[in-house]
Amino acid sequence: MEGIIIKNISNDYTVRCDKNHYTCKPRGKFRKDKISPVVGDYVEIDEKNNYILEIKPRKNELIRPTVSNIDQAVIIMSIAYPDFSDNLLDKLLVILEFNNIKPIICFTKLDLLKSDEREEANNFMNYYKHIGYEVYNNTELEKIKNIFKDKVTVFTGQSGAGKSTLINKLNPELNLKTDEISMALGRGKHTTRHVELIDLYGGLVADTPGFSNVSFIGMELSDIRDNFIEFNEYRDKCEYKDCMHNNEANCAIKEALEQGNILMSRYKNYLKFTDRR
Repeated sequence: MEGIIIKNISNDYTVRCDKNHYTCKPRGKFRKDKISPVVGDYVEIDEKNNYILEIKPRKNELIRPTVSNIDQAVIIMSIAYPDFSDNLLDKLLVILEFNNIKPIICFTKLDLLKSDEREEANNFMNYYKHIGYEVYNNTELEKIKNIFKDKVTVFTGQSGAGKSTLINKLNPELNLKTDEISMALGRGKHTTRHVELIDLYGGLVADTPGFSNVSFIGMELSDIRDNFIEFNEYRDKCEYKDCMHNNEANCAIKEALEQGNILMSRYKNYLKFTDRR
């Protein structure tokens, strides 16, 4: 019988097959082959003995949080408290693009901004919309409800930015645990202790532990470059085909930056991500 892993706690995997749920253990051969089932895996199970027999090929996988076969990711970013991090946002965007996961950006806590700060935030949000991303703020609940149908969605982003709070607003019956921001650390405490797929508006959503440190696992410098999506509009205009948009002469990316067509914070983050000295 085939199903999807919707929860993993310790070595117990909850597998949903149609409307039935089975708590299964992985076969010993997985440990021998150094293979671990993860939430989101499509698997073949022995429903009588509660064993996972086979893991179907994955189309993608995120390591932190560990979840597979993801269609899209909602990146929750706080504008204030905890402080906004354009570095983390751009890093997540690059990693998701590389893994063929559609990024959707959702900003929270805009109500804490002063009028001049809100205008700056709106300009920033409009840039990401302009280069092709779906961008929402967390008050646009009716619009956000429409993104989940027939998709496996992961929520990720800053700790304390409001992932569980947003899911609770979308469906109060879930009553996911939330916690206060740590005054000492200036960020949220992790309140989600495991990854679990939850039914939401015709799709499956993973509420995952928040994190603020991710790495470019398995990516070359050229992969980082190629997944800054707005760069691709200008790449063919660079003098050098393998231009890394740093110290090279006649670089179209740097020209676009000077003309205000590329956001300065994006370019600075690109330089940080590709500096491997």
